[in-house]
Amino acid sequence: MLDRRVGGCRACPRLVAWREEVARTKRAAFADWTYWGRPVPGFGPPDARLLIVGLAPAAHGGNRTGRMFTGGRSGDVLYQALYDVGLASQPTAVSVDDGLELYGVRITSPVHCAPPANKPTPGERDTCRPWLVQELKLLRPTLRAVVVLGAFGWQAALPAFAEAGWTVPRPRPAFGHGARVPLVGPEGPDGTGGPVGPVGTGGTEGPVGLDVFGCFHVSQRNTFTGRLTPEMLRDVLRTAAGAAGLP
Repeated sequence: MLDRRVGGCRACPRLVAWREEVARTKRAAFADWTYWGRPVPGFGPPDARLLIVGLAPAAHGGNRTGRMFTGGRSGDVLYQALYDVGLASQPTAVSVDDGLELYGVRITSPVHCAPPANKPTPGERDTCRPWLVQELKLLRPTLRAVVVLGAFGWQAALPAFAEAGWTVPRPRPAFGHGARVPLVGPEGPDGTGGPVGPVGTGGTEGPVGLDVFGCFHVSQRNTFTGRLTPEMLRDVLRTAAGAAGLP
C-alpha cells in the first residue's frame, strides 16, 4: 500500500514537471519504451533485515523503468555487488519484469522522483522524508542494518531514523565511507521486533538497535574515477549483511 501511495505523489511541482517531461520526450535509445514517469517506490521484501538508502531515480533509469537503480550504470554497479555477496538473484537490473529478486535486502531513496541534473533541493528532500519515515516504521520489526549511499542520503536518512523511533547521537555523526553508527531502538512492542544484543545476534528483550553504514554513492562520477571500487562496495555490503544477520 505504501509503494502505491508513493507512486501517486505529486507534492513537488518542479520534480513532477521534470519527470513527466522526460517521460514524454524520452531519449532516442529508449524511444519505444513507455516511461514510468512517476515517483519510484522502494524495491525488495517488506521484511528486509538490511536497507540500502541512496539517491536512485535517474531520468532515463528508474524514471523510465519504475524500479530503484534499474536501467542505468549506477544500478549495474550496485546489483553486481549485491549478486557477488549473495544478496541478489542476478547481477543485472534492466526492467521490472527481468526476474531480479533481492534476498533480505530492500532498496529505497530519500527522494523518489528523478530530479533535474540529479540534484534535489533541500526542500524537496524534506518534503519526501515522510515516505522514508513510514517505510522505516514498517520495516522496524525486522530491520537491523542500513547502508546509506552518499552524503546527501546520509543527511536525509539520519533525521528519518530519529522520526521513526531510533535514537540518533548528537551531534549527528558525519558521513564517511566505511562509517558505522549504532542507533538505539525504541522501547516497547512496536520498536523491538525481537531481542537485542549485538545487532541481529540475540540478547535480552528490549529496544532493537540499528547499525548504519556509510558508503560512497554508486554514481558514475565515483565509480569511473575509482573513488568507489567494486571491492570497496562489496566490503561495506558484506559487513552490513553480517550486522543484519544475513547469511
